[in-house]
Amino acid sequence: MKIALFSDIHANLPALEAFFKDMETKKPDAIYCLGDLVGYNIWPNEVVNEIRKRGVPTIAGNYDFGIGRTSDDCGCAYKTDDEKAMGKISIAYTNQVVKDDERSYLRTLPAHIRVEFQLNSDKLNLLLVHGSPRKINEYLFEDRDEKSMLRIMEQADADVMCFGHTHKPYHRVLPSSDAENAHYRHAVNIGSVGKPKDGDPRGCYVLLTIDPESSITNKNSISAEFIRFEYDIEKAAKAVEDSPLPNEYAEMLRKGK
Repeated sequence: MKIALFSDIHANLPALEAFFKDMETKKPDAIYCLGDLVGYNIWPNEVVNEIRKRGVPTIAGNYDFGIGRTSDDCGCAYKTDDEKAMGKISIAYTNQVVKDDERSYLRTLPAHIRVEFQLNSDKLNLLLVHGSPRKINEYLFEDRDEKSMLRIMEQADADVMCFGHTHKPYHRVLPSSDAENAHYRHAVNIGSVGKPKDGDPRGCYVLLTIDPESSITNKNSISAEFIRFEYDIEKAAKAVEDSPLPNEYAEMLRKGK
């Protein structure tokens, strides 16, 4: 089974449209969205409706959670006063333009999606979250201590945990028991469709493959392919510059920062 996973569109309609076009060529068996549909660009309603009309199972990101409740807090961790000031403009703008029906949809999105596979006498739990199982806006970066990451996954009973929020993709395989009783867990950050932060401005999503031989005892039996795709970055950046949003967000799109 090929599962397409995408996240962190952040109201970037050109990126979302290019993602759907690219994803359709891969012909996945299932597709899930891990949240943050809105914020930082001018098309929050359009992005919500593109996902809704396709019936894509979707969980709430921290930005969706805030906008769904007309909050002035997106749950983002800004590092400087300038970033904080820019963030206030973004959430105020998004609250202003999001329509009632789209806001109701965001407010009712689930927090997590759990999918259980039964293969080779194993139970294989796939857990989809936005930040972490513990908190919608917890950042799980690639350099997270292995013991800490394992503890989070074990407490959530997740053999494969997929998440977004950091906008920086990676796949870590974590051994969670001794060699005689091998049990491998997979932590997969699926990156960002509409606001990459890893220095590559192209959109990113993941194709997760579960095959008949997939097992918690074989670390190579589950694969995560990171797919980068081109989109009209300049159209998205110009839209920011022609709006009340800070021009810095346009440069971030151009640079993948």
